[in-house]
Amino acid sequence: MSEMMSLQVEVREKAGSRQAARLRENGKVPAVVYGHKKESIAIALNIHEFVEALHHSHRLFTAELPGGKQTLLLKALQYDYLGKDVIHVDFIRVDLTERVTVKVPLELRGTAKGAAHGGILDELLASLEIECPVVEIPKSIPVIVRELEVGDSITAGQISLPSNCVLKTDPKALVIICHEVMEIKTTEEVAAEQPVAPEVITERAPKEGEEGGEESKEGKESKGGKESKGSKESKESK
Repeated sequence: MSEMMSLQVEVREKAGSRQAARLRENGKVPAVVYGHKKESIAIALNIHEFVEALHHSHRLFTAELPGGKQTLLLKALQYDYLGKDVIHVDFIRVDLTERVTVKVPLELRGTAKGAAHGGILDELLASLEIECPVVEIPKSIPVIVRELEVGDSITAGQISLPSNCVLKTDPKALVIICHEVMEIKTTEEVAAEQPVAPEVITERAPKEGEEGGEESKEGKESKGGKESKGSKESKESK
């Protein structure tokens, strides 16, 4: 059975960002309780007490609220922009006889065989979504990885769940894969591996006076610049 922790809470009369900031300055965190077709209640928690409960994987709590003592299930956490401090908490009311859908973190156990052959484990999913009795929510789900060789993988459907738990995550979803370490190369190494482009030789236009080019200076003179000897004699005889 999941351990339940008693929370000391106070009902918030005021809401808004200023009020929330004031609570945090005083070592408290704003939260809300909803569910079971009852009105939502804004509350405040002692942040140190709550964070300590999180470190011990508590998810089920009891609290004195208007209307009497209620059982609360941690539903969502909101962190600051650095992902460090909890700035808001959501709880849902639950009954100890009902089943709930929750996300449970995975716990990798063992050293993959592929690690001895240069492989590394890549964890694609850090948790699985399951349905289970509210009093039997596991703190974590163990995943045995010691038999994984390079190229092997584990899907969600291959992971053994505690009794009374039903998998809600897609059974075909990849959870763990053991693959070779990708060699990271520098820009200089990549450039050195590129094939050298062949030199492109373009045809040079022949200069004046070269064979195949424009008429040589002597050719021009013989045609237009000076009259030939035979042509001159012909004129004189006339």
